[in-house]
Amino acid sequence: MLKRAFDLLLVLIALPLVLPVLLLTAIAVRLFIGSPVLFRQPRPGRNGKVFTLRKFRSMTDARDADGAPLPDAERLTRFGRFLRASSLDELPSLLNVLRGEMSLVGPRPLLVDYLPLYSPGQARRHDVRPGLTGWAQVNGRNDLSWDDRLALDVWYVDHRSLWLDIRILFMTVGRVLGRRGVSAPGSATMTRFDGPGS
Repeated sequence: MLKRAFDLLLVLIALPLVLPVLLLTAIAVRLFIGSPVLFRQPRPGRNGKVFTLRKFRSMTDARDADGAPLPDAERLTRFGRFLRASSLDELPSLLNVLRGEMSLVGPRPLLVDYLPLYSPGQARRHDVRPGLTGWAQVNGRNDLSWDDRLALDVWYVDHRSLWLDIRILFMTVGRVLGRRGVSAPGSATMTRFDGPGS
């Protein structure tokens, strides 16, 4: 209950500053990438309950001759890379926080396809609401192996507290400004999770 109140308070305080940035970013996405401005995708939340994640779009819809989407590296635009590096693409997810589907801090919501692939221990990351940022994000982000990343998510579940959330939020600012760990080594975005050991 305290965590939820903390989330709402911070988001409401930040809204007057965030709304102009949201508007300008939406206009820029429309100009440089096109419509739709928002990327929507089902993601598992607390207890695996699926919700619709909202982010600013960073990729085109380019497809090959067979109609299949081109690789991420080819669809990710220069402006899209800037959005991801600056984390501006995540701003629409504040609506998910207001709706109670996400928290400011928690394990990042991953793909629904990954749900059956987690070990029982890794699946405990869904014991809490997913977050805009989390312990794994401030300790390596996409530079981490999947096993390390998911272990950090579970560590957060076991040690979560308001003070840890505040610490993670401050650490996130440094991570975003330093633009470290935005993509996995050798990948335009992040590698797929294929189960424990991947």
